[in-house]
Amino acid sequence: MSGQYVAYTFYRVDPAWRRLPVEEREAAKDAFAAVVEHWASRMEGLRAYSLAGVRPDCDFFLWKITERYDDLGELGAALNATALAGWLETPYSYLATTKASQYTQARRARRIVPRGHPYLVVYPFVKVRPWYALPAEERQQAMDEHIAIGARFASIQNHTTYSFGIDDQEFMTAFECEEPADFMHLMLTLRESEASRYTERDTPIFVGTSVDVRAALDRI
Repeated sequence: MSGQYVAYTFYRVDPAWRRLPVEEREAAKDAFAAVVEHWASRMEGLRAYSLAGVRPDCDFFLWKITERYDDLGELGAALNATALAGWLETPYSYLATTKASQYTQARRARRIVPRGHPYLVVYPFVKVRPWYALPAEERQQAMDEHIAIGARFASIQNHTTYSFGIDDQEFMTAFECEEPADFMHLMLTLRESEASRYTERDTPIFVGTSVDVRAALDRI
């Protein structure tokens, strides 16, 4: 495989964990963060995002990028061996990979390289089956419009990846942005496009704040 695996793992801490002694919580956070920091030097991308105060079902998530599929399982096993893992749930987890888009002139899979924007909007995406039955010319026209709209929002960086056959959704869409409201305006504009008629599901939506993993754990 010449592309990358891209995964998003979401975590929610058991509220009872907050009643533990401070020293025990600090030790648990430190051990968990140490694993993430170690693996960040081995993977192409491993970034933490906080969801504290935004969604009730998750506290933070990890954005993972690697060419080696086994890295995902090995990192998961290392995190599961920490004391904090005993207090964490994983309400959502998504897997995708890169490939060249059939709607552009690209012949190679675009590499996912985080730009370091302060926010990352992530959601799974599924199209209705009639979309795939449309003539190729009609789909290309709809996607040309879709791409042109996206180009008007230059401050938003699109990191779309593909999940066909390896997870329940068809695509994982991720957008780095400077301000969440900017992404809202992009989505509102896309609602009027032809391609939008063929959306089956584009939820749940997560707006993560880019933070150091230790800061993400401090917020839980």
